[in-house]
Amino acid sequence: MAEMIEVSKVEDGTRLLRWFLRKFPSMPQREFYKLCRGGQIRVNSSRCHGQEFLREGDVVRIPPTIYSYAKKPDKKTETGEAFSLSDLEKLRQCIIHDDDDIVVINKPAGLAVQGGTGIRKSVDKMLAAMYPYSKISLVHRLDRETSGILVVAKNQRAAQVLSVGFQDKKNHKEYLALLNGDVKNKAGIIDNYLAKGQVLDTPERLNNGIGQKPLRAVTEYKVLSSAGGHLTWVLFMPKTGRNHQLRLHSAFCLNAPIVGDSLYGNNKKLNPALSSVLNTNNLFLFAYKITFQHPSTGKMLTLRAKVPDFMRPIMDFMEIKLPD
Repeated sequence: MAEMIEVSKVEDGTRLLRWFLRKFPSMPQREFYKLCRGGQIRVNSSRCHGQEFLREGDVVRIPPTIYSYAKKPDKKTETGEAFSLSDLEKLRQCIIHDDDDIVVINKPAGLAVQGGTGIRKSVDKMLAAMYPYSKISLVHRLDRETSGILVVAKNQRAAQVLSVGFQDKKNHKEYLALLNGDVKNKAGIIDNYLAKGQVLDTPERLNNGIGQKPLRAVTEYKVLSSAGGHLTWVLFMPKTGRNHQLRLHSAFCLNAPIVGDSLYGNNKKLNPALSSVLNTNNLFLFAYKITFQHPSTGKMLTLRAKVPDFMRPIMDFMEIKLPD
């Protein structure tokens, strides 16, 4: 008996052929087109040729003869490592701006930005599935553990314009971080060099066995609030975008690693009373605001992201309000 499947919101705009091949990857295309010609595959009870664009709410007729081509779940899929339609819908709910050139999301903590070996669930792959007719390009990055605003280009021209903006430091980013310790100076600028997870005073020191070219890293910061010398909320305004820049500057320049940083935290224990308030192992680094030039209009665009739920209790406890 034929089955009727309704097209979901995340599948809106997908061609019928691609929609079928996602669900039945081993089905030969010639078989697909044969079933279309014979009226076995239909959309909203109407005959189809296979290249139609599906819309949310469309009903597709699935003939029972093709279920032998259905994708068999593998071990990784069963353990949740591959993204599902549910994952795509959750990411869609994180979108805070979307137009013909860019999509901006409030990236959840724990989601990788870029796919690679062993990474099947990532922002770039998921957005490529959500926007199958756009050329998804990453123009800046966030660490996997970091949450907050991420701007992604949807075409080549937008990617080139935005990349230049980030490289030329025309774009302005602000991060909120909770540090494990007391920051003595309430405001300042950190200006040094980073290489292979190390903070260096001068680039010459890299010649002494480290081997990697140094990269200058500049971070402006401002203390927002502190709790008894144990926790400090800091607003970071990075002037450069080096790998792990804010995490390294916090741990080795301010002597107060970001709460939840298992890489640079040096196993520094939280005050037991405050640890119960946090009640999470997430990294307390949040990209909450960004200002950049829109690639088509040329106008400066400022966007803010909603604070993640795991940060809200400690923010309320320390009476933190983000600046406009």
